[in-house]
Amino acid sequence: MTTPFPTATITGYPRIGRRRELKTALERFWAGRIDADEFAQSVRAHRVQTYHRLAELGLTEDYAIPATYSHYDHVLDTALTVGLIPSATLGTDFDLGEYFALARGTADRSPLEMTKWFDTNYHYLVPELEDSTQFKAHPQHLLTLVSEARAAGHRVRPVLVGPVTLLTLAKTAPGTTTAPLDRLDELTAVYLDVISVLAAAGVEWVQIDEPALVADAHESSDDELAEAAARVYGTLTSALTHTKLLVTTPYGSLQAGLPALAHSGIAALGVDISAATRRLDPTWLDRIAAEVPASVRLVAGVIDGRNVWADDLTATLDVLTGLGRDEVSVSTSTSLLHVPHTVADEPNLPVDVAGWLSFAEEKVTEVEALAAALRDGPQARPTAFARADRALRTRRESARVHNPAVAARVSAVAGHDGRRGAAADRALAQEAIAVPVLPTTTIGSFPQTAEVRRARADHRAGRIDAEAYEAAMRAEIDRAVDLQERLGLDVIVHGEPERNDMVQYFAEHLDGFATTENGWVQSYGSRCTRPPILFGDVSRPEPITVAWSTYAASRTTKPVKGMLTGPVTILAWSFAREDVTLQESADQIGLALADEVADLEAAGIGIIQVDEPALRELLPLRRADRASYLDWSVRSFRLVAAQAAPATQIHTHLCYSEFGEIIEAIDALDADVTSIEAARSRMEVLADIAAADFARGIGPGIYDIHSPRVPSVVELTELIETALESVDARRLWINPDCGLKTRGYAEVEPALANLVAARDAVLTGVRAGQAPG
Repeated sequence: MTTPFPTATITGYPRIGRRRELKTALERFWAGRIDADEFAQSVRAHRVQTYHRLAELGLTEDYAIPATYSHYDHVLDTALTVGLIPSATLGTDFDLGEYFALARGTADRSPLEMTKWFDTNYHYLVPELEDSTQFKAHPQHLLTLVSEARAAGHRVRPVLVGPVTLLTLAKTAPGTTTAPLDRLDELTAVYLDVISVLAAAGVEWVQIDEPALVADAHESSDDELAEAAARVYGTLTSALTHTKLLVTTPYGSLQAGLPALAHSGIAALGVDISAATRRLDPTWLDRIAAEVPASVRLVAGVIDGRNVWADDLTATLDVLTGLGRDEVSVSTSTSLLHVPHTVADEPNLPVDVAGWLSFAEEKVTEVEALAAALRDGPQARPTAFARADRALRTRRESARVHNPAVAARVSAVAGHDGRRGAAADRALAQEAIAVPVLPTTTIGSFPQTAEVRRARADHRAGRIDAEAYEAAMRAEIDRAVDLQERLGLDVIVHGEPERNDMVQYFAEHLDGFATTENGWVQSYGSRCTRPPILFGDVSRPEPITVAWSTYAASRTTKPVKGMLTGPVTILAWSFAREDVTLQESADQIGLALADEVADLEAAGIGIIQVDEPALRELLPLRRADRASYLDWSVRSFRLVAAQAAPATQIHTHLCYSEFGEIIEAIDALDADVTSIEAARSRMEVLADIAAADFARGIGPGIYDIHSPRVPSVVELTELIETALESVDARRLWINPDCGLKTRGYAEVEPALANLVAARDAVLTGVRAGQAPG
């Protein structure tokens, strides 16, 4: 008889480590400081320690803990496990050389394309499907996770990305004639092979994640995806006898997928019924009650896995009891991958703000408290319920949250669309900016060296004073400016050495935000960020970037570009308030940044870049919700530069998203120059740009900075020439995909030198009439 599904569980947990243990192991391995065996020992200890901690927090039932660890990316792991990406295996793990070549590339090989995971800031690697791809089961890695956990005293739940989601996310290689979902039955057979091997090893519960079913896919309708899911899980469950399936559907509510999954034969269904999802879909709870039969264990994702506010346990308990089911399991709405480890690691947060928060550990405690309360009533966990009540009360009563002056300012611009005159008139006024045809620039940041990080840490700790810190930052700006001058770049940036992160830095200088010391969240691979916590109304008490930009301008005669992070990105990469709308917060941030634009203009900075890499990220997963979002998000961006002079050239930057879906919104940003990620996809986005008749400056990135490889002049020349097939040379800018912060100077200098050399080679051809554009 199969072990009953646990009453308290989570669907995933942060894998980077409370002290970024995985990041340390990865970077030591990549640098050659440890070998494969030492790497394996390090990550194995990290995994087992995580299981022990989750059990301490209350996940003690068999299969309550999901085995969601990944060396780099869970989509890559599943694609390798089922052979969607062909790969040899090495013993009990993936071939690490091949694995990291796929993730990061090599000197001779480009990595897989990378893009955002649904509407989150996590980046996944995009599997590429060919007609010749032969799916094949490689379950060794999952068996290793199961066996090591069992040896440590834990029966964990293996996790796979579901076949419908995996094929929906995959792209087809050039020349492929078969659509990904046409190969679903073939792939389902391999999933059955994988699960059968796990069953033979004694695994009784397997988790399969199908977030594609809560989103409107680009090429498949909701009904088509639902039919595909019904077919997959009907096939799997009819063939499995001793192993049961939990299918989870995070990031939103199901539509046609709800009855399809509920009647497919699966044993347990995980649904996202967080407060945020219920607000988007008011009928969601009623549909769950009507559609999910009693024979299917409902795994209720009531604890928000994506935000950090303490849950209203009393209200959530009412939601759970209102489901009208004799048995229900309590879980998180999504994996806790998206939140930091624990509030206990944040002694420097304001005491009142800290009391309003729940990170991953605290959320596990909330899940366990609700499961106990369902069984025995709130008195079963009085401490947890008292903490939740106190958090709600003190936050509601706090004077730190609301600022009447900010509210009045937002109200005053309610009818303003943020536009600043005709683009043609601005282009004429901006001819005074001295740049050549095919101007070169970078996206903003330069490598963050150990010396730069040490100077920031020493200043923060009081080991050096403000004067010494500013001298260190100016020296690094001198280095960046000198390098750009030597390489021949046309528009100079100051390199941003003073910035720890493009969002956190601004949050530290804006009222209404709190920042963390150890609130790390994985973005991709070893890359982590510390999302700020937006708890109140936003305003700018004093200039933020002006002194650094004007210092850089004093060191060169070339144009200098001021660098700001846009309101939508600051909002998306922070933990946002849920007591006001996202639109209201975005407008507040936009108006605060408008003050910065005015001060940069007054200081003589004639080019200002307002980065919005997260514009696509917040796009609602359902088409019906998108128009409203795009309307307010685009307007909040335009508010930043609404009062800028026509002669001031406003740039923006977007990266790692599927741009085709929002090309009209990108155009509506009305920036004078837009730079976009395009290198990994080899300029695919330019077809959308051309089709939209995009008439202003465009800078499709040609240097993929997320890989350590240095692209050759030939490679970069080909990308520029490809871009010129869609963009007139007079509008084309030459730049990397993103900022250079995560790279080293040893890579950056030759890569930028090659970028300028490629531009020069193409420019010679353009002038001779040999290239299009």
